[in-house]
Amino acid sequence: MKARVLDDFEGRWRMTRRIVQGDGTRAGLTGEAVWRRVEEGLLCEEAGELCVEGQPPMQAQRRYMWRDDLSVWFDDGRFFHIVPARGGACAHWCDPDQYDGQYDFSRWPEWRCIWQVRGPRKDYRMVTDYSWIGPLKG
Repeated sequence: MKARVLDDFEGRWRMTRRIVQGDGTRAGLTGEAVWRRVEEGLLCEEAGELCVEGQPPMQAQRRYMWRDDLSVWFDDGRFFHIVPARGGACAHWCDPDQYDGQYDFSRWPEWRCIWQVRGPRKDYRMVTDYSWIGPLKG
């Protein structure tokens, strides 16, 4: 499988996310993720509608910085993880919770990221599927 590089992600992606809490509660997010070139690398901006069982839909958004080495940083500057260039496992310790991730690029330009999160404060599995929409305009 071809190794991914930062430029592979630049552009617009359709995003579908499924979240299942440890107690079985389900949530889903449908929206778009946009990776746009900035001085530090690519700014990833996710936005969409979050639907949680038993609650009205709400708008959700999140930003991350992706750098040339495929390291991912939260928008407040904290390190998150490194994306395995050929897909595979990654992890993040956010005291006191453990995040175990898995990237799958085998169907590129469709790809998937799975996070299993466990700890005293969190217990969920999150599966996000991305599919290519196209390059940024202008």
